[in-house]
Amino acid sequence: MQHFDPDLLRTFLAFADSGSLARAATTVGRSASAVTAQMQRLEELVGTPLLGAAGRGRVLTPAGDELVGHARRILAVHRDAWLMMRGAKADGQTRLGCTQDFADSGLPGLLRSFARSHPRVRVDLRVGRTEEILTGFDHGEIDIALAMRTEPALDELKILSEPMIWLVSSEGLALTGDEIPLGLLDPPCGFRSAAVAALDAARRRYRIAATSPGLAGLKAAVRSGLAVTPRTRRSLEPGIIAAPATLGLPDLPDAEFALRLSADAGPASSDLAALLADGLAAV
Repeated sequence: MQHFDPDLLRTFLAFADSGSLARAATTVGRSASAVTAQMQRLEELVGTPLLGAAGRGRVLTPAGDELVGHARRILAVHRDAWLMMRGAKADGQTRLGCTQDFADSGLPGLLRSFARSHPRVRVDLRVGRTEEILTGFDHGEIDIALAMRTEPALDELKILSEPMIWLVSSEGLALTGDEIPLGLLDPPCGFRSAAVAALDAARRRYRIAATSPGLAGLKAAVRSGLAVTPRTRRSLEPGIIAAPATLGLPDLPDAEFALRLSADAGPASSDLAALLADGLAAV
């Protein structure tokens, strides 16, 4: 009987979650050609195509869709076994800082797994804006940082590349007109800069209809129909949907998030960072 290589499954899920071989390559830290070779090896192993052509890109075949659930379960068992062995005698403290994007999506389940496997380790969690998180990391107040990538760094464990999308109320905009009403976080903000640049490049008129220092206020403005805003699919929730094509909004770039581990971090922080690097995926 053949056995699945966990590395092949991780790359496969990186593609399944991001929908792009290029983004999958960024997520797993390999070249695009290496990712393609891995997918070919996995297809040879299972004996059937997992990816099919779709225009210039690739999509999952029915067999690929079927493998996604199995791959997640296989890697979850590997992860749980590793965590339990590592956490049996671990103690101490770890300080994690992340943006709201992950606090609402992806992080809670992983933190629960870590708490169960490392019961004697105290986890201090700080949720905030990218600038705040990175400042705390640079000042030694945070051991693990998960925030928007501003520039390459030597301590990056993983890079998550996720498409930005426009978000709007599920009931549509409250007011319509020639100007696009924007809801934006206060500067500095990578999403804000991307939105303005995209609209300027497309020569679309816009106005700042709502601003907020935090994501909760921004979502309230979107949910009410006062504004549209750029985020990733992690911000989709009841009342907030991806903007329809009828609004004619321009394409946005990918958002890059980096997982960073301090050089002075202890074993508990290293364990948590490894868990996040393995378990975090695009939505």
